[in-house]
Amino acid sequence: MSTTLPLFPLGSVLFPGMTMALHVFEDRYLTLVNDLLSLPADQPRRFGVVGITLGHEVGEKAAHQWADVGCTAEISTVQRRPNSSVDLVVTGVERFRAVEWLAPDGTTPYLRAQTVPLAEEVGEEAEVWRERAAHHFAVYLERLDRIGIIVADDTDLPKDPVAASYALADAIVLDMPDKQALLEADSAAERLARAVELLRRENRVLSALRLLPAGRFPHQVINLN
Repeated sequence: MSTTLPLFPLGSVLFPGMTMALHVFEDRYLTLVNDLLSLPADQPRRFGVVGITLGHEVGEKAAHQWADVGCTAEISTVQRRPNSSVDLVVTGVERFRAVEWLAPDGTTPYLRAQTVPLAEEVGEEAEVWRERAAHHFAVYLERLDRIGIIVADDTDLPKDPVAASYALADAIVLDMPDKQALLEADSAAERLARAVELLRRENRVLSALRLLPAGRFPHQVINLN
């Protein structure tokens, strides 16, 4: 059964169980937030986050194409600013696939879609892949620390393979196509296997960076939220 979701296209990917901070300032998305906050208290305040595959975030015609698979976001906290913008913290709930896009119109200025939820499959040997991923992730964190990127204290992966797969996908510093591919993986086992491949690649790069002369690296914190 399909559900109509208001959509927030972004240049980043939200994963189930993970949190994301959003600064909302465009009129159409302020309308989206206000529409959700005006719902009865017993109704969830949810919208869909979809990755922009062509274009960029800001401006009514900035984004031209979106990924079909996204993640439902539930508003956790809201902070209104004096300039009328809004700061949100949202939590990823579940993946969905957009089956029909609903363009903005005179009454609804933001993008919407008819969506169907995607099942969470564990997959074969998910626990084995979780252990492999945990090993490569520990190496990744160690090498990040050596080049001056701050790593949070609590970086243990969840025991559950599905939760671990999303925590890893969120924590590894990757470009959007890699993040989107992790979101779209058919099972936790497949997602963890892809994460292992990506961690091996990133660890090779980080190992090479250790051989370069000392320099300045961007300040970043790696955290499993």
